[in-house]
Amino acid sequence: MSEAALAPAQGTAQGIAARFAIAYPGFTLRADLQLPGHGVTALFGASGSGKTSLLRAIAGLERHAGGYLAVNGEVWQDARHFVPTHRRPLGYVFQEASLFAHLDVARNLDYGLRRIPAAARRVPRTQAIDLLGIGHLLQRRPDTLSGGERQRVAIARALLTAPQLLLMDEPLAALDAQRKAEILPYLARLRAELDIPVLYVSHALDEVIQLADHLVFLGGEKGAGQVLASGPIGATLARIDLPTAQSASAAVLIEATVQGYDSAYELLRLGFAGGELLAPHPAPLAPGAPLRLQVQARDVSVALAPAPGSSILNRLPATITGISSADTPAHMLVSLDAGGTPLLARITRFSCDQLHLTVGMPVWAQIKAVALLG
Repeated sequence: MSEAALAPAQGTAQGIAARFAIAYPGFTLRADLQLPGHGVTALFGASGSGKTSLLRAIAGLERHAGGYLAVNGEVWQDARHFVPTHRRPLGYVFQEASLFAHLDVARNLDYGLRRIPAAARRVPRTQAIDLLGIGHLLQRRPDTLSGGERQRVAIARALLTAPQLLLMDEPLAALDAQRKAEILPYLARLRAELDIPVLYVSHALDEVIQLADHLVFLGGEKGAGQVLASGPIGATLARIDLPTAQSASAAVLIEATVQGYDSAYELLRLGFAGGELLAPHPAPLAPGAPLRLQVQARDVSVALAPAPGSSILNRLPATITGISSADTPAHMLVSLDAGGTPLLARITRFSCDQLHLTVGMPVWAQIKAVALLG
């Protein structure tokens, strides 16, 4: 094949367009996706739903007939054209760090740099080291690092290959809870500070809520995978027709900014599209700083009018957008719109009947707890 045939063809649209029909013995997955060309897109679903298979197809590690992939205007695969993996400007982070055991951290990073001409580098070495907090590890060998430290080095090395797309295949799956908690803030920094689109595979909802901007929900039964939903994470998590809303751990994400701080009561005042929320915090944060908030569905109750004399600080006017049964006969799910921000309430079926809740009804959402992420 000629060099011209290997060069990426030009597409027209920005973002990531991916269409694949993936077939293995006993399993098939069909995906037709239009994804944003920036931020973090999570490929989420249970084990066996096809997340890694889709990621490997996007990487070019597996070639499927009839597939199509375009990344921010460059076609990497179509009916006549296939760019092999080593010519795709992407970084890939696996579950295991896969560092060179005979090289120290500094030389592992330099390996990534050597693959890319200086003029094409997108992330300076010093920036990658700072973002991942690995400056104090440069002279150490991989076998002296913790699992979280090895993954941070692996991510830094992937960034130094000047990727136009970063693929991460459950990079925290092999870590215990403590190491996972240590590395999540570094991943959040990448999302906030780098303009590189990331496809992030996970079956852990807590990771997805902290990191993702866009959610692709994969599911299916009896070896037939499919895309159940794809959209902005806030709206997608609040969909009561998806399995994520059915469990007792269902939650939604709210993007907010710091508006102020009450030092006497140690409460942050947070603004978002639906109004303001108060959240306990031991110290003030910079006004205007963006924050992600997680609100569990079980921490949201519904009232027909604002209830005075309550210990619940956060009460918001909202409109019911959907009502559905939950995973137990005793509970119902109520989806709400609070000034353009989706919320989810898990209430008893008795309360739903007693209040005569219906779609379109104006109500008050009472939020008992708000969790600050990151």
